[in-house]
Parts: sequence; structure tokens; C-alpha cells
Amino acid sequence: MANLSPETRELTGELLALRREFHARPEPGFGERWTAGRIAAFLRDLGLEVREGVAETGVTALIRGTGGGKTLLLRADMDALPLEEQTGLPFASRNRGMMHACGHDAHMAILLTAAKILCSMKDRFSGTIRLVFQPNEEIAGARRMIDEGRLLTDPPVDGAMALHVWSGIPSGRISVQAGPVMAAMDEFRAVIRGKGGHTGAPHKAIDPVLAAANFISAAQMIQTREIDVFSPTLVMFGSVHAGGQASNIIPEEVSLAGTVRYLYSGGPDSPERPLQRFERVLAGICAASGVDYSLEWIPSNPCLVNDPGMAALVRNVASAVVGDENLVPYTCTAGEDFAEFAREVPSVFFFVGTGNREKGADYPQHHPKFDIDEEALPAAVEIMIRSALAFLGA
Repeated sequence: MANLSPETRELTGELLALRREFHARPEPGFGERWTAGRIAAFLRDLGLEVREGVAETGVTALIRGTGGGKTLLLRADMDALPLEEQTGLPFASRNRGMMHACGHDAHMAILLTAAKILCSMKDRFSGTIRLVFQPNEEIAGARRMIDEGRLLTDPPVDGAMALHVWSGIPSGRISVQAGPVMAAMDEFRAVIRGKGGHTGAPHKAIDPVLAAANFISAAQMIQTREIDVFSPTLVMFGSVHAGGQASNIIPEEVSLAGTVRYLYSGGPDSPERPLQRFERVLAGICAASGVDYSLEWIPSNPCLVNDPGMAALVRNVASAVVGDENLVPYTCTAGEDFAEFAREVPSVFFFVGTGNREKGADYPQHHPKFDIDEEALPAAVEIMIRSALAFLGA
């Protein structure tokens, strides 16, 4: 059992009700209009200064303490996924083709509950807490919200904190550590162009399909032969398209799309140079095959790197809440755009385990049967509250 304060215990029912309310009303990135309105109304009921419409649907608010001091930013994401829910939950999605399959419903409920408790403690800390409810995390909405909303400058932010519920970690366990914890991701779109022809006379054509196949295979050596295994790198092809319905035509071109993910903080210009290596292999294969290519990079998220001091602060708090035996290491090659906050100010991002097979809460994020063990949520609230107070010197 987690070491919870009376305030957190008292609000556990409201915490779960909020999570279920959000779960039933999922909305897409930059389309979280009902969600944003519900959040804004909740915050106004707390007597807070609320700003809506930041980066279209984002919501921010300020909790002001007793006077001057540091400013801490607490962030939750709001968007859902274009997925048809298959959980059978009584509070399952009412919106066809949309689902909270990543846990953002829980993140909003956790932060709203923490905000309510922190508002009741305003006389216990100096400084300011900026609450941020961010749209479109799945497609990198953080940068837009930072740029449009003056989130880090008015007032200047000294540190930032966020969390993620995670079904791959057993329920009740917490992971918080310094350094890279979630991967950078760059999306690529490439076109390999040859010369079409008849499959019965391949010598009169220049086959882009063979070149594409050789490239897909050769690109794997980037992650297995060129970059240190302790600098994790993933080159993945998610879409390959060539030709039409006819099987006896060599097509003119092949379109490829996918992602390159890496868990090191230097980005594409780091010593590992993953994107440059990718294009070098592509150019070499195409030159050897006599085809041309074009390549477009679509940056998504930088690597999420936890500040050592911020990570130590939250780890100490988490130890007091759930015990050292429930602190576990965890690093993930999925992307997370809280990384945009983390590269601007000292930040920490921690994982809250919600995996529980007995409750059917062991499906991975982004699965149509994804669910969470709600018993883990009060500890997340408690860690966020105590960490905020510790950061502000209360």
C-alpha cells in the first residue's frame, strides 16, 4: 500500500471519476474541445487564473503561493488516438473511432486532482505552479504550445515535471531515473525512382523494387553494425508501396516511409549521426542500382532526457510514497514530446506502473483493449504533490 496523505485518500473517488469521464469522451489532437472546456471549468472552480485556446485547445493555469520563489511547470496531455475501443468497459469511448488508448485520460485526472490539493496548500509554499494541459502529444504538440503560450517565460519556469502511466510496468511500481528515458524520433519518407517495364524483360527496365528491397535490408546494419549497442537506435519501415494491381509490370517508383528512433541526447548531429548514416546507405544502394531517390525528414520528438537533480528529487519522494522496493529502472524507445520542455528547463518525467494481468490491464499502449489498473493512480497524485512541494521548498 502506498503512503498516501489524507487529502489524496479523500479525493480518490473523484480522481477515478475524472479518469472515467475523460475516457468516455476521447478527442483527437488539436480537437480536444470538450476536454479543454471541462478542464478549464474545473480549474476555474478552484479559483485559478485560467487561459484557454493556447495552440488551439491547450489550457493553462497558475497556482500562486505566498510570494516570490521558483516556478514549477506540471504538464498533462489531452489527446486520444484514432482507434476503435474493444475493452467493453462500462465507461468505454462514446466517440466512434476514437479511444484513450495511451493513458492521457489518467494523466489529466491525476493533474486536476493534484491541482485541487495544491490549491488547498497555497499558504504552505512560496513561488508559482503552472499547470499545463497540452493538446496533440501524439504528434508533437508541445513545441507549438511552448512557442505560442509563453509557458516558460511568463513567469520564467525553473523546472518541469510530467508522468506517464505504463502498462509494461507492474501496477504500483514507479520508474524515475536521470538521463535519456524516451527516444527521439524522426520520420522519413523516401521515393526510389527507376524505369518501368515488363517483368518478362527486366533488362530493359531499371527495377526500383529490387533497389528498395536491398536498401531495407542494408539499412539494418546502421543499428547492428555501425552504432554502439549501448546507444540504442531503431530503423523501422512502416510503409512500402509500389505499383498497382498488375503483377507483370515493373513500376516506375517505390515509396518508403518509417521512423528512426534513438536514445541519446545529441540528436541527429550526435556522434552516432543516425540520419546521415541512413542517407549514406540509401545513396549507395541507389547508385549501385542505377536509380534515383528523394528523401524527406519530418522531425518529431527529441530524446527525452531527465535532469539529474530533478530525477533525484522525485526519486526520493517516490521512495517515501511506495518504498524503495517498488522503484524500478525503465527506458522506452517510444517518443514523448515532453522532451520539448526538458530541453528548455531542468525537467523530470517518470513512469507509473499500471500493468495488471488479473484485471485485464496488461495490453500495451495503443492497443484497442488497453486499460489501466486504477489502484495505481492515487500514488501518482501523491508523488506529484510532494515533489512539487519539495521543489518549491515547502
